[in-house]
Parts: sequence; C-alpha cells; structure tokens
Amino acid sequence: MNRPKALSPLLAPAVVLSGASLAWTTWSLVDLLGTGPIGLTVAAGADIVWAAVIVAEARGLRITSPFKSANLVPAIGWAALLAVAGLLVWHGIRADSIPMAVAGPLLPLGAKVVWLLALTDMRDPAALTDDERAALARMQRGMAFEEEQHRIEMRRREMAAERQLAEVAVDFEIELTRMDKGRELARRRPLEIAPIANTDHEAEQPAIAPSTPPIAPTALRTEQPSTSTNTDREQPSIADLAREQTAITTSNADAVNAILADRPDADRQSVAAAVRRARRNADGMKGGYG
Repeated sequence: MNRPKALSPLLAPAVVLSGASLAWTTWSLVDLLGTGPIGLTVAAGADIVWAAVIVAEARGLRITSPFKSANLVPAIGWAALLAVAGLLVWHGIRADSIPMAVAGPLLPLGAKVVWLLALTDMRDPAALTDDERAALARMQRGMAFEEEQHRIEMRRREMAAERQLAEVAVDFEIELTRMDKGRELARRRPLEIAPIANTDHEAEQPAIAPSTPPIAPTALRTEQPSTSTNTDREQPSIADLAREQTAITTSNADAVNAILADRPDADRQSVAAAVRRARRNADGMKGGYG
C-alpha cells in the first residue's frame, strides 16, 4: 500500500466538496424518489458507497480482476460516481430544470477529481508500484508456503523417528525378557545326573581301549609259585586280583578266567561279582558310565 508522504493542501477542498456533494445527492434522491423519509435510506446508501470507495482508494486497496492484473477499486469508484451523476441528471429532468440537470452532477464529479489530485499529491513517488507490490506479495506467499511445508515435513520425520524408536524399545524389552526367562529356566532346571549302566550284562559294556597291549593271562604273575610256607594271609585277595585283571583285560570273562587260573579253588560267581565291582569302580574313576 502506498503510504502518504505528507498531508496535501488539496485535502481541505476535497473534504468540503465531498460534504456538499453528499448533501446535494441525498436531497436530490429523496426528492426524486418521492417517498419522504423512506427515500433517505436509498440516498444515504448511495452516499456511503461513494465515500467508501474514496477511502479505499486513499488506503491503496487493491481488488485484482480474475482476467487481468488491473485494480478494480478505481473502476468501482467511477461506476458509483457515474450512477450518482445519472440520478442527479434524472432529478433535474424530472424537475424541468435544465440548470439543475447540468450542474447537479458537477458537484460529485468535482469532488472526485479533487480527491484524485489530493491522493496523487500525497503519494510517495519512490514508493513501489502496484505490480511491484503484487510481485513481492507473491514472493511472501511462496515463502510462507515453503515454511509451512517444511514444518509439516519435519513433523512427519519426527513422527517416523518416534515410531522407529518405539519399535526398537519394544524389541529391546522383548530381548531382555527372553534373556531373563532363559536364565530363570537354567536356574530351575534339575541337575543332570549321568546314568550308571547295568554291568551285569557284559555285552552292553563299551570296549575300553587300553593304553598298552593286554598281558596274556599266563604271563600275569612273574613271582614264584606259592609254596607250602606261604600262608593265606600272604596271598592277594580276590578283590586285589580283580582290580589287577580289570586293569589289563578288556572283558570281564577274561579277568574271571585269569583269576580262576590263579585260584582254582575260588567260587566262580564270587570272582565274577568281584570283577564287576572292580570294573565299575575303575570306570567310575576314569569318568566313564559303565
């Protein structure tokens, strides 16, 4: 909007002519309509429209045409002025007064011209033109649109980031819960005790690979045969012989036969039981399950 640089001396005659024009127009329209005080509303309405257009022009108000970039406010002002002037001419003709029909419109036309001169005198010559102000307004609208678009885009990105963080937090909580449950399950799991195989069935025992080749039963003992001077207390017991035989043989049957060869008077079932116990104890000491 063009701001006035200073008050113009033409404002005084413009205001005086406007007041006189409003008074003349109001009286003429009331007399023309012949409706008494009711016609005052039409006359006042016409005067208000004309005065409002003058104020709009003084403030630099613009109404852009949809087909052109021209301002419609001056056109509206001239259209209102011509309508009022036409009514004043008609009033003079109806009153059979040629001077009234000719001079009547001169008062509002004169006021309009003086107002144009006053507004032009108050307008800053360095002020922007209407086209320049329209271009700046378009730029400001574009900037406002870009700012709003940027704000919405940033909000959309923030929402996406918040959603992703929420998903990560949920996954993290699920993983922590799974780990806690796993540790709880491990604490509550009963101790696993290795089962002890039944050694009564010699065929189910796994073969034990000796670290050294087995010694033949005939070469088991290198000491001298017992003499009559050896007592029973000097001879090794069946348990000792069973431990020795299980250490050098791979099967219980071989160990039993070797012990019976050395102790022919021993009971076979007792020897077999001693061998099984010795075998079980030896496997237990080695970490086996037999």
